[in-house]
Amino acid sequence: MSERNFNMRLKCRYEGNANDIAGLEVEHKVDNEWQLLDLGLAAPGFDIFVYSILTCQHLFFRLTCARRGLLLNSAEGSISIATDKDWHMETLRVHFSGRLGSGESTPGDIDVIVSQMKQCPVSRNLGDIPHAESTVSLN
Repeated sequence: MSERNFNMRLKCRYEGNANDIAGLEVEHKVDNEWQLLDLGLAAPGFDIFVYSILTCQHLFFRLTCARRGLLLNSAEGSISIATDKDWHMETLRVHFSGRLGSGESTPGDIDVIVSQMKQCPVSRNLGDIPHAESTVSLN
């Protein structure tokens, strides 16, 4: 049974041929309310850890889209993590939904993007997580 749950979401706008970030907002759920994430000195370490997973996969999401000719106008992303009482991750779910400015995605594109997201350095260094899933949708 999960003891702790962590949720974050991001909204991003892009520009240029490399899906450069033009604007980014990240929120996390605190006491069932969404609040802007502040990564200042008082930020809890596990929140920073969750953020690192989300932003690492986001980097590989947007760069892989650009390499495949899929230029993004905007995207929304989310991460949900559940841990046991000893802080071991039981569930990891990451999803990005992108709005394309140009290009048209294929199922093969989606497979490559998801595969690359799982190769980000943070994700590669996570231990075995019983229920891990990364998904992407583009329209």
